[in-house]
Parts: sequence; C-alpha cells; structure tokens
Amino acid sequence: MTVWNGVVGQPGVVATLQSAVAAAAARLSGAANSDSGDAMTHAWLFTGPPGSGRSVAARAFAAALQCPTGGCGVCQDCHTVLTGSHADVEVLATELLSIGVADTRVLVRRAALAPAGGRWQVIICEDADRLTDSAANVLLKAIEEPPPRTVWILCAPSAEDALPTIRSRCRHLHLVTPSARAVAGLLRAEGIAEGMADLAAGASQGHIGRARRLATDPVAAQRRREVLATPSACRDVPAALRAAETLLESVKAEVAAAAESADAAEREALRAALGMGGPREKQPPGAAAALKDLEARQKKRVTRAQRDGLDRALVDLAALYRDVLVRQLAAGAPPVHADCADTVAALAEGGSPELTLRRIEAVLSARTALDANAAALLTIETLTLALR
Repeated sequence: MTVWNGVVGQPGVVATLQSAVAAAAARLSGAANSDSGDAMTHAWLFTGPPGSGRSVAARAFAAALQCPTGGCGVCQDCHTVLTGSHADVEVLATELLSIGVADTRVLVRRAALAPAGGRWQVIICEDADRLTDSAANVLLKAIEEPPPRTVWILCAPSAEDALPTIRSRCRHLHLVTPSARAVAGLLRAEGIAEGMADLAAGASQGHIGRARRLATDPVAAQRRREVLATPSACRDVPAALRAAETLLESVKAEVAAAAESADAAEREALRAALGMGGPREKQPPGAAAALKDLEARQKKRVTRAQRDGLDRALVDLAALYRDVLVRQLAAGAPPVHADCADTVAALAEGGSPELTLRRIEAVLSARTALDANAAALLTIETLTLALR
C-alpha cells in the first residue's frame, strides 16, 4: 500500500508526481542536479472533471513530499497528511459559493512559515476555481515570491478556471475521468460486493466519491432512483409540474438532513468558544455578530449544496437519455444505468432519436441555467415540461 493507491486511473499523473517527489528529496539532501530539479516546482495546478480525484491526488502528493521514503502510506507522516492533521500541510476546501480574501490571506500567512518538520510547507487549495478576483490576486503575490520550502497545490475543474497570471506560474497536471472498471476495482478493494461495485461505478460515470456514496449510502441510492423516475412521471402538464416540485423538494430534503447535524455542532462549538452557557445566559461582547456570521455561512453552504445536488440529478437524467439513445440507435455501448433497463426500453419505444436528443439538450440547458443562478423551481419546471 502506498499513498498513490487512491489515485485511480491516472498512471501518467502518478508517474509525474513520483518524479517530482524524488527531485524534491534530492533537493533536501543537497544532491539535486539540473535534471532532477526540473521535475519539482513550487506551484502546481491540478485540473480535471468532478470526481476525477484532484483533491485525492493533491493529498497523496503532499503525503509523499512529507514522507521520508516518498509515500509509503503507512508512516506517521503519510497517515497524518491523509487524515488532515499534519502540522506542515494546510488544506482549504470551501462548502460555500466562493473563497474570499480573508481565507486566502490565512493561507498566505501559513505559506510564509518554515516547515515544522524540516521538509516542506504544503498548501492545498481544493477549490481554486471559487477564488474571488480579489482573493486570486492575493494568492498571486504569494506564488510569485514563494519561500524556498513552500509548495502550493491548486485544484480546479479546468485551467481556464484559474487566473492566467496564476496559471502561468504553476505546473499544470490534468486528470482524466477514471474508467468504470477502475472505479469498481477501487470499491471492491474497499470491501464492497462485486455487483454493487460495478453498478455504482457505472452509475457514477467515473465520479469516485459519488460511486462510493451510491454503494454505501441507501438514502443516496434511493434519491437516484427517484430522480430517474422523473421522465416516467411527466405524462401531462400538471404531472410534469408536480414532478419538478418533487425533484426539487427531494434535493432540498437530502441537503437539509445532511446540514442539520453539522450546523448544530458548529453552533455549539462556537457557543463554547465564546464562553456561552445556557440559552438565557448573557451573551459576551461580539457573540451576536459571530453567531450571525456563522448563520450566514451556513445558509450559503446550503445554497451551494442544493445547487450541487440538482446538478447531480441532471447529470443522472442526461445519462438516462444517453442510454435511451444508445438503445434507439442499437449502438451496443454499455449502459450507464444498468438497473434501469425497463425505463430505458419504455422511453426508447415511446419516442425517436431526434426527440431523445432534444431532451438531452433540455437537460444540459437546465444545468447551464442553474450554473448562471437561475431560479431553481422555474428551471426544473421548464425542464420537466420539455421531457413530456
């Protein structure tokens, strides 16, 4: 077992990072030469589609840099990096819609410190595409003049999601969507039964985190089945409008269930940090503002989670109609939703390939509209009317 085991379906990326780790180790030992030195740089940009494993690769790289043997996966350095408790590895991953200047300045101050362990100070920004323009400019200054033992790892869906000035100062590595076979192999290695692993890997379309959740969380699996039942429910206009409301409420319920316990724990932790006891105890100065700020952050987190949940639902719907089109054209490609053969057959027999293509376009248009912050219910209602 090594730290690279979790980087699924990316042999070229792993080879590049292993070369960089070897060059970094040579630099620390004073044995670096011009050839090995070129393999390591102070700033990296990891890109790839959602679920490709950008953050997994970033953490594996950070662990390998801190490991005396280059990423054994079992030593204390590897373990603490992968579990998020290493003193010289800082990770910024936001659940909000954007990363502001304040959070970025915290990273910059951290990057200026010397590593406590004597190897590297590694800063990982998992959502570099969510940096505001002002935050990105703050980050740019730190990347332009880095301390000698600091390594920046930025993650984003594509290189275009980073400012050109930041992009030009980073070494770019692009991760691809892992194959369903590779994802299924990872799930089986984690103890998931073969049939469930194959089904989840196919339905997730190469999204590792989504596949793991579908295979282990019955609620997530049930939500997916409800989403895929939407086309069959759109029999007429009233039914289509009800289906839109049902879909939106299903996503909201899932998000609310996940957020409830996390929000309560955050509130209690903040109250304890502020020295607040019972609900009627007098609040210390500044407590009201701190609690209000936490509430605002939690609302923004819910907004992003709802948007992400709707996007996942639309990706599932697009894949369902892809399976319909494959059947209509007798293309012979394996289905994404292997457990929905009856639904796919009914939709294929009830329409033409041209109609199926229009429905796929409607789903993709809905994704674009939601990404542009369109009203969720109106967008989903427009979609379900188009799916009749």
